[in-house]
Amino acid sequence: MLLRTFGWSFGITAAGLALAGVLWGWHGLAIVAILSVLEISLSFDNAVINAGILRKMNAFWQKMFLTVGVLIAVFGMRLVFPIIIVAITAKLSPWEAVRVAINDHDRYEALVTGAHPAIAAFGGMFLLMIFLDFIFEEREITWLGWLERPLAKLGKLDMLSVVIALVVLVIAGTTVATGVPVHGGHGEIDKAETVLLAGVGGLITYLVVGGVSGFFEERIEEDEEDDEDGDGEAEGAAAEKKSGPTAGQVAGLAGKAAFFMFLYLEVIDASFSFDGVVGAFAISNDIFEIALGLGIGAMYIRSLTVFLVRKGTLDDYVYLEHGAHYAIGALAFILLATIKYDISEVVTGLVGVVLIAASYWSSVVRNRRLGEGSQSADDDKTEVTTGV
Repeated sequence: MLLRTFGWSFGITAAGLALAGVLWGWHGLAIVAILSVLEISLSFDNAVINAGILRKMNAFWQKMFLTVGVLIAVFGMRLVFPIIIVAITAKLSPWEAVRVAINDHDRYEALVTGAHPAIAAFGGMFLLMIFLDFIFEEREITWLGWLERPLAKLGKLDMLSVVIALVVLVIAGTTVATGVPVHGGHGEIDKAETVLLAGVGGLITYLVVGGVSGFFEERIEEDEEDDEDGDGEAEGAAAEKKSGPTAGQVAGLAGKAAFFMFLYLEVIDASFSFDGVVGAFAISNDIFEIALGLGIGAMYIRSLTVFLVRKGTLDDYVYLEHGAHYAIGALAFILLATIKYDISEVVTGLVGVVLIAASYWSSVVRNRRLGEGSQSADDDKTEVTTGV
């Protein structure tokens, strides 16, 4: 199970580190290894969130997540996306942006760092919406019940999460985005307009992609409920129904839902990768070292996601999703804060790890308590049966 799930990650790690050693020597190999660990530590909560979505998909889309999704994550988000951002923000042609990335590492680092306010605002708002929609949703199992139950009642107000996200964006645009230090520490610049536009873009992206995938998912659930209600009908009518247009419609809806969920997963991964891509420049400004190191880390996040799904870990440890969403909320606010303030990647990674670890331990305690309760009930039954 472990080798089957992580086999590709192990293989790509070995090949990637060997390639780094050949191209850049021992120093380059160490840089790539450090970047890989950085990516894993920053994105562990990403794997938990991904697993919660991926388990709703069939085997085909899980494979798509591990194949096409990996190509998008590694080459798209860690290599191509920073170049596109540089081209747009610096008003360069794509070819000129590529030339700068390959031949002028210092300028490329300055351009990517200069685009950080827009990147952080977009990613921060997208992640903030994920967090807000989670804590405002009513659910049977709560981790921090004293906080989650009152918030779930407030969540009955329509569009509350959107209103709060917009308030946070306005505050960030009028406070954090003013007086942003210029790269190199020489002077300051006002990025309020950029932050507001990018933040609205992140909010719209969440509403469109998440809304469409949620719409199709609800349609599928409704169709499944209709099928269950019709179980008492004659077999001939059931066979006719399966061969009719409804069956094709359901299959089409399932495909659309899975497709938009796949897009949703990729946008989530993009939002998580922003801080890793920008933070990587504290370690290296070589675009290929960054892409290789973060790409190896992204492979482990993909494999860990599938491992959590196949092992049913989220069902066994029910608070993990809660911890991951709290980590997402923390990351969203950290991203917005990094528009103006320098926050170490160590802090960002530790916040996520601590919240995930706390939710895991709470799940273990809950399982033990339930197990002891079940054992006590069995003992009571035995006493009644034997007359002891």
